[in-house]
Amino acid sequence: MSKKQFKKIVYYWLPQILLMVLIFFLSSHHRVSITEESTIDFVIFKSLHMIEYGALFFLTTRAILHTSTQSKKHALLYAFIFCVLFAFSDEIHQTFVPTREGKLRDVLIDTVGISVVYWKYAKFL
Repeated sequence: MSKKQFKKIVYYWLPQILLMVLIFFLSSHHRVSITEESTIDFVIFKSLHMIEYGALFFLTTRAILHTSTQSKKHALLYAFIFCVLFAFSDEIHQTFVPTREGKLRDVLIDTVGISVVYWKYAKFL
């Protein structure tokens, strides 16, 4: 692998990896609340779930498209599958963190964020 190829891989994959590390790091901490109203906290945190997984999907798709020979259709599909599997792994990870719990509902919420970006990204590719 040439130095130029290595730099290209780092440039496209490092943001995706860093976001995954951030998601894992945040999932490793005790549950927090922002307000005294649980419904508002739920909406805020689940919106953040959708945003972070939508961003992860975007970065993963971008990395696949720029560092492989995959078609756009396959890049979207592989990124989608990867991000949903990462969402599952994150929920499993949370079952080991005190005050946290892994829920299938959260994977579904993450998948909504992934799907929105998938839909928008697919229209522009």
